[in-house]
Amino acid sequence: MTIEARVRDQLREIVDPCSAATGSNLNIVEMGLVKTVDVSAGNVFIQMRLTTPACHMFPYFYEEIDARVGGLPGVESVDLTVDNGLNWCSEMMSDEAAEKQKQLRRGFESHTR
Repeated sequence: MTIEARVRDQLREIVDPCSAATGSNLNIVEMGLVKTVDVSAGNVFIQMRLTTPACHMFPYFYEEIDARVGGLPGVESVDLTVDNGLNWCSEMMSDEAAEKQKQLRRGFESHTR
């Protein structure tokens, strides 16, 4: 398995905190938050999208990514950059994640009627 594949596997272990707050527990990959992953000579460069300019979770993302990816064999450094939170939309979510959120919304709606 390549370093990039191992990095992506680790990123799938990081749950988006906002989705966790709603009970859907979607990871940052299926949320469409991971824009790019590049690996060069053991240096990992990750670009992420934020869901909103008001997102204050960058420290959480940085700590989780650094701990999980930085500890992989062959990884010398991890560089994370995030955008300004203006580019993400729900269409960037995986089909499975979108379906999971639809089902969660249906459950909320049935309790509020």
